[in-house]
Amino acid sequence: MSFISPENPPAVIMKGIVKKFPEVMANRGVDFRLLKGEIHSLLGENGAGKSTLMKILSGYYQPDAGEIFVNGERVVFRSPRDALAKGIGMIHQHFQLVNNFTVTENIILGMSGPIRLNMTVLEKEVAELSDRYGLSINSRARIWELSVGEQQRVEILRMLFRKVNILIMDEPTAVLTPQEIEQLFVIMRRIREEGGSIVFITHKLEEVLEISDYITVLRRGKVMSTIRPSKVKEKGGATSTELARMMVGREVILEVGKEPIKSDNTLLTVENLSVRGDRGELAVKNVTFSLKMGEIFAILGVAGNGQRELVEALVGLRPKEDGQVLLDGEDIATALEKIAYVPEDRTGLGSVPDMPVLENFALTLRGRFSKGPFFRWKALERLAERLISQYRIAVPSLNMKARQLSGGNLQKLILAREFAQKPLLLIAEQPTRGLDIGATEEVWQELLRLREHCGILLVSGDLKEVLSLADNILVIFRGQVMDIISTQNEERLERIGPLMAGVRSSK
Repeated sequence: MSFISPENPPAVIMKGIVKKFPEVMANRGVDFRLLKGEIHSLLGENGAGKSTLMKILSGYYQPDAGEIFVNGERVVFRSPRDALAKGIGMIHQHFQLVNNFTVTENIILGMSGPIRLNMTVLEKEVAELSDRYGLSINSRARIWELSVGEQQRVEILRMLFRKVNILIMDEPTAVLTPQEIEQLFVIMRRIREEGGSIVFITHKLEEVLEISDYITVLRRGKVMSTIRPSKVKEKGGATSTELARMMVGREVILEVGKEPIKSDNTLLTVENLSVRGDRGELAVKNVTFSLKMGEIFAILGVAGNGQRELVEALVGLRPKEDGQVLLDGEDIATALEKIAYVPEDRTGLGSVPDMPVLENFALTLRGRFSKGPFFRWKALERLAERLISQYRIAVPSLNMKARQLSGGNLQKLILAREFAQKPLLLIAEQPTRGLDIGATEEVWQELLRLREHCGILLVSGDLKEVLSLADNILVIFRGQVMDIISTQNEERLERIGPLMAGVRSSK
């Protein structure tokens, strides 16, 4: 941490930041300070105002009140370009890369000012910057050839190339393997050693305690505390429990008390399933597994290894190349009404952002409320209000647009809607990605309650979530089954990390 003086001011000071949206107060007089050479974590439940605060700092939003100082100078940002000019850049959860472009082409894309398009020189400069920070990126590789972790490093490299020294990272570990997370932390520490400052937005408390110099906790748009990890009071040795209490205002314990499967009846049978990807390649290769009634069967893997194509084939969004899929003894194509689906893409597939919240509830529940040309809107309103209360969704009005919800609250809306269908099979892709620890606990408990009446296919890259919920785990890598492991088999569970990286054990 740098010594503070008038000659060496903090990298960022935000004073009294207020931001209002229609029917939502996102930030309520927030004060925030970021020092030079510091990793500062921002914690809070969904809708607490974390992303809004950082989008103000990075120029995406303008505050309704308050002041921002960068390196001691008062600034007003009208756009992300203004923030970049002051050395501030934000890496979003969803990468903003062009798949068919090379790493270098993505890095120079959209840069202002004169750029000499000597690609050989630019590629050399990018490669040297990559080596300096230990990013290990081939400057000539195309984005579609890279893993998710490598694509994230391209986003970091793009910011470093633009001379960013204040880097905001929104949920950067959400789609990474444990090994990639460790690599990311090495890179973050290197940036800090070089004098850069990082704001780290995450819901993973263990990561916050490992990587942070300071932690600021937001709740309902207000700062609850700014504290060093070492100063968090330990109660029973669990510092993360104390942080969770600050975030959500109550005790949170992620222990689910899972009961064994009660049925031997096979509900879903997948035999030799092969599916082509968007570029015509085989993205799923001869996958075979079965799921029992009352079972939570997990497909575990790093994003981009065929999970999306597999699920899309199961729910009828993508044709099968080969193989057979049966649900309760009949071809799944004729039984789609028995399936509820929580897609990974909550804005593009799980919702219609410009439609009101109430109409988003109607997307997959409309069959229960329509009769001929008539639709029972009042009945749907009553159900929507009950679900909003049950799942603690921060929705001031059913008439507000879905895009006005925080990412976590939109995810809870989709989960509540699909859970309400009372399906025979629930397919849930990344159901708790972007959810705070309190909401995650509630979703886990609801999944365990649901399995008493259906089977659940859980697709996740979160190892802790899978180990907590699943009865059996299929590890997938490049579209192939690496292994299927019972969570009761502790010896084989130790092999999961290497399996996710495509390494089969010699045992």
